[in-house]
Amino acid sequence: MRIGILDSGVGGLAVLHQILKWLPKEDYIYYADTSNAPYGEKSKEEVKEYIFNAVDFMVGQGIKALVIACNTATSIAVDDLREKYDIPILGIEPAVKPAVQRCEGKRKKVLVLATNLTLKEEKYHNLVERIDHQDIVESLPLPKLVEFAERFEYREEKVVPYLKEELASFDLKQIGTVVLGCTHFPFFQKSMRSIFPEEVDIISGSIGTAKNLRRILEARNQMSSGTGDILYFSSGVKIEDKETLSNYKNLLVMLDKIE
Repeated sequence: MRIGILDSGVGGLAVLHQILKWLPKEDYIYYADTSNAPYGEKSKEEVKEYIFNAVDFMVGQGIKALVIACNTATSIAVDDLREKYDIPILGIEPAVKPAVQRCEGKRKKVLVLATNLTLKEEKYHNLVERIDHQDIVESLPLPKLVEFAERFEYREEKVVPYLKEELASFDLKQIGTVVLGCTHFPFFQKSMRSIFPEEVDIISGSIGTAKNLRRILEARNQMSSGTGDILYFSSGVKIEDKETLSNYKNLLVMLDKIE
């Protein structure tokens, strides 16, 4: 049985990239809900319907575990999904806790970059309220990065001007850690590195999700001896055209180079 990875588009590949490191002998189904992307700019009700349709499809394929590789989808639907399905379902959330731990003693700020919907959700506000005792967490929505990613547009000459414009109101010297609160954002780390001071940490929650998935499968005695094979689907339709498959593989290679 395969492990399911769900995202609105290509962002979940950043999570899959980490999972492949920790579970290289598993096989996977990657579901990009491209017909309904981006999630972050739609209503909560719409997105929840899209997510349940996608998960119904993936469960029908016989997956043994599901990773919601999307911060927005996790914040909206992960609790409801766990009530409906009896397989392990893991989500991803902005890595606010480790970021705050890094910055508390340094008199530095944490900047969380995410989608509008993630930053509006009660789940995110509860997370910050629980952890941010020194009021050092700030947030910024960057919806256009999702659009860039879905168009496979990663050139710095396109991305950097947008980032500079959106970050213009922040004193970057006061920031200690940047949290990538959207799985589409790790693809833009090179552009971010050219803007933020060298000592600024840039982190995401993907590694923690990958480690947790391995721990759960080991505890359930569900580890496999596969080959790392990945089946790709776009909103329920198997992706077989060579260009799209090549783009996906190139993104995984890009992440190797970034790290």
